[in-house]
Amino acid sequence: MIDTIDVDEAVRLLGDGEVVAVPTDTVYGIAASLAHPSAVATLFDLKRRPVTVALPVLVDSVEQIERLGVIWTGAARSLAPAFWPGALTIVVDVPEQLALRVGSATGTVGFRIPDNADLRNILARSGALAVTSANQHGEAPCESAVQVQHSFSESLKLCGVVDGGVRAATVSTVVQVFGDSWRVVREGAVSFGALAAVLEKGSPPF
Repeated sequence: MIDTIDVDEAVRLLGDGEVVAVPTDTVYGIAASLAHPSAVATLFDLKRRPVTVALPVLVDSVEQIERLGVIWTGAARSLAPAFWPGALTIVVDVPEQLALRVGSATGTVGFRIPDNADLRNILARSGALAVTSANQHGEAPCESAVQVQHSFSESLKLCGVVDGGVRAATVSTVVQVFGDSWRVVREGAVSFGALAAVLEKGSPPF
């Protein structure tokens, strides 16, 4: 049985290079610190996720992104204050080492500041985390701590789950930006129209 843990224990485990499950503002996710490459690699194993499907990164601030060596310019600077914290993933170019760490073959990574108090607390103390939905690859994401415990009951690699109640919101919208240009990769909680309203001045879709 996977233990239910509190925020302090989650921060400690992540700092030790372990993997934990956390509530987000959409569904439950499994998380690993970017400071521990072996833990990030474990996320792929836990989900049976192809290593060619890049992991997104959750942060508590744009400053955390910039500390990873990412240049945050153009359309991203307009989108972040308009929709963060919230269900918008912004995909940008990143340094090669970071791209390889999260399984990106395109040199890009998606970032998001989630609108969830417990997770923001963890992120502020742990630093940036690779976080992917808590489920086996191709299956529906877990929407409760109990579902996480059931889905990963046979795994010894998931060290605990923070119980944040039921989490069953619409998936995040994914938008890729390059300089001042942008394109929607997946429409979710944030509509194309809402993005365009923020970006329409000098930021054409590509």
